[in-house]
Amino acid sequence: MPTIHVNNVDIAYETQGNPADPPILLIMGLGMQLISWPAAFCDGLVRQGFYVIRFDNRDSGLSSKFHHLGKPNTLLSLIKMSFRIPLTAGYTLDDMAADAVALLDALEIERAHIVGASMGGMIAQIIAGKYPEHTLSLTSIMSTSGRRGLPGPTRAARKVLFSRPPDPSDQQAVIDHFVRTMEVIGSPAYPVAHEVLQERITQSVQRSLEPIATTRQLLAIGASGDRVDLLKTVQVPTLVIHGSDDPLLPVACGRETAELIPNAVLQEIDGMGHDLPDGLNDHLSQLIGEHCHAAAKLYGPTE
Repeated sequence: MPTIHVNNVDIAYETQGNPADPPILLIMGLGMQLISWPAAFCDGLVRQGFYVIRFDNRDSGLSSKFHHLGKPNTLLSLIKMSFRIPLTAGYTLDDMAADAVALLDALEIERAHIVGASMGGMIAQIIAGKYPEHTLSLTSIMSTSGRRGLPGPTRAARKVLFSRPPDPSDQQAVIDHFVRTMEVIGSPAYPVAHEVLQERITQSVQRSLEPIATTRQLLAIGASGDRVDLLKTVQVPTLVIHGSDDPLLPVACGRETAELIPNAVLQEIDGMGHDLPDGLNDHLSQLIGEHCHAAAKLYGPTE
C-alpha cells in the first residue's frame, strides 16, 4: 500500500484507473477505511472514465494513528456538547481536509472531483469551501452541515452506536458487534447478506482496528463546529445524495445541506440508510459520474 508523508502524517492511499482521466477523490467516514468504498462502485467510476483515488483518513486504516493524544473523555465531551461548551481536540476536520488536499498535491493533481460519505462528506464540504482551486465538483453523501437543531439518530441507531462489544479483546466479538451496527444503520430496501457483512468487516478488522482512534475522530467532528456559513460560499457544482431511511443522519440533514449550497442538486434515494449497499453501487456510481462529467463541461478538463 503506497503512503505519502504530509502535514506530519503518513497517509495510505490507493489509485485505480488511468491517471490521464479526470480524478475523483473519495473520502470515507467515521472510523472507516478506504476499503469501505465498494469495489463495484469504484469500478463503475473507472468505467465512466475517471481516475479514482481512495485513502485512509488520519487515525484510520493504515494511515498514522495519533496514539500520543490518548483516549478522549467521551462522557465529558458529550456533556460539553450538551451545554454548548467549546470542545478541544488533537485535530479537527479542517486538518483532515488539509491532509486530503496535500495528497492531491503530492500526486501532482491540481483539481479533482471531491466525493465524501458521512464524516467524509463533512471533509469534502470543507475542501469545496476552503480550497475551491483544488475542486472540480462536490458530492456530499449521507452527510450534514453540522448545524445544531437538526434531527438526530433514531433510538435504535443511537443505542447500537454507543454500545460496545462484550469482550473487546475477542476479535470475533468485535466483528459481530460491527455487523450488528451495520445491520441497524443500513439500507432497509437494500439489505446486505449477513455473511457478506461478516466477510467485509472481518477484512476491515484484520487490516486495522483501533476504536480509540475512531473516538478521536468523533471528537474532531464535535470540535469543528458547523459548516453553515461555509456551505453558503461553495461555488462548485454540487450533488447531495441522501437516503430517505437514514437512521443516523436523517434525510433532513441532506436537504438542509442542499439548501445551503447555491444551485446544489439533491438526490433522495428511497430505502437507503447510512451505508453504501451493493444494490445501489451502479446507481450511485452513475449519479456521481454524470454529475462529474457535467461539471467538467462547465469548468473544462483537469490540467
